[in-house]
Amino acid sequence: MPADVRSFFHAPTNTWTHLVIDPASRTAAIVDPVLDFDPASGRVWPDAARALLAEVRAAGLAVAWILETHAHADHLTAADWLKRALAAGGASPRIGIGAGIVQVQAHFRDVFGLGEEFAADGSQFDRLFADGDRFALGALDVQVMATPGHTSDGVSYLFDDAVFVGDTLFAPNGGTGRCDFPGADAAMQYRSIQRLYALPDATRVFLCHDYPAVGVEPQASTTIGAEKAGNVQLNAATTEAEYVAFRTRRDATLPVPRLLYPSLQVNICAGKLPPREARGGAFFKIPAKAEL
Repeated sequence: MPADVRSFFHAPTNTWTHLVIDPASRTAAIVDPVLDFDPASGRVWPDAARALLAEVRAAGLAVAWILETHAHADHLTAADWLKRALAAGGASPRIGIGAGIVQVQAHFRDVFGLGEEFAADGSQFDRLFADGDRFALGALDVQVMATPGHTSDGVSYLFDDAVFVGDTLFAPNGGTGRCDFPGADAAMQYRSIQRLYALPDATRVFLCHDYPAVGVEPQASTTIGAEKAGNVQLNAATTEAEYVAFRTRRDATLPVPRLLYPSLQVNICAGKLPPREARGGAFFKIPAKAEL
């Protein structure tokens, strides 16, 4: 039986979180969960994650995995909160991410001045996935595909006929993810997308983000065939040179993501917030680029 996928849209960050269910065993995986965060007040809270947890409990599911497609730069992951909440109910889910997270951690350890005491070895996560790794979700066979380009740690998770692509692909009218982050590379992303385009056209493609026009419902999924036929930035006929030239021009016009620094400080730590300091508060760091 194919995977049953239930998708949850977080409007403040335009993020899709997916609950992937093996119908036979009622075992589930959560892909790209979100914490709520207000940068003006510094408030962090788990309403979106609580709604997801309520669905898990109402459906009687056993969550085995919390999967990240990459270290996101536009929202805080709820992986750690969900792992602790599920553990309190007797479950023991594992948090997984691509092995490239080690390079991402090493870069941002320096950016944030975290010092050598910060372990840039991926140990904050339970499993680091390499290209071609496989694991089971109940009766479902899951294959990990390394899909770097948007970030160096990007992976996609293929559950038989359903693939979860992170920010590598958006809906056909949205194009592809930017390639101007540290370790990103447009040519690499082109090749990652060609790997995805080699999947059967009927393969369901589940997105991490959608940015619809006003009045249009956000799109949680599409298909490989629809992407190849109609992706406005990279379709089946687009050459690597054309894509790299387009992506380079486009990325030069894009603003810095609003939640870049808070997101990365949390996401390279599998969702753990910065440690509380002696006076009781936890603080995010924002690197200053003074031009005085």
